[in-house]
Amino acid sequence: MSPVVIALDGPSGSGKSSTARGVASRLGLAYLDTGAMYRATTWALLQHGVDVEDADAVAAACERVVIESGTDPAAPTIHADGHDVSVAIRGQEVTDAVSQVSRVPRVRERMVALQRAEIAESHGIVVEGRDIGTTVAPRAEVKVYLVADPAARAARRAAETGEQSAEQVSATAESLARRDVIDSSRTASPLAKADDAVLIDSTTLSLDEVVDAVVRLAEPVLADASERAR
Repeated sequence: MSPVVIALDGPSGSGKSSTARGVASRLGLAYLDTGAMYRATTWALLQHGVDVEDADAVAAACERVVIESGTDPAAPTIHADGHDVSVAIRGQEVTDAVSQVSRVPRVRERMVALQRAEIAESHGIVVEGRDIGTTVAPRAEVKVYLVADPAARAARRAAETGEQSAEQVSATAESLARRDVIDSSRTASPLAKADDAVLIDSTTLSLDEVVDAVVRLAEPVLADASERAR
């Protein structure tokens, strides 16, 4: 039986990572953070001195980067060229460059291939990103598009980085807005809600409430898959 795939898409700061990990843990599924894969690629390119503004250079160099993702929701890992980059990819240098790298079509083609391989090897997986329901796994059995208002997204992202002054939150909001524009306007698999995805607004919801909502959508699908496998 093909693995059940839960596709969780949405913009930065909407709560995708925490929600996806919570859902995967609750349901006993694997977890894949596709954003971390793009960040790890960006980190490797920066380490090799590649000009991330040069799309041709990025396309050529990305072929040599080895990305490995650990899919345990309790302790997900990400390695680039053999280095554990779980912390390094959250730094400002990578954050500032990742949208430029991820908009290059060859980078997206390569990452999508890796992501589909991870899905195929799983026995059920929650995959979070920006183009999962539309490009990576368009036949996913469960699709969710998670949103939150800009103020909530900025506050959450600032809290993650420990930068919670009014000025820092405002700067974070501006950064998220810029990334939204880049991600939603790129030619290759832009940030978009799949037509058959369920929209969940997490602005006024707790993490547990969002996880509960996704689990309620997934449980009947998992039950049906289990029944068909007997």
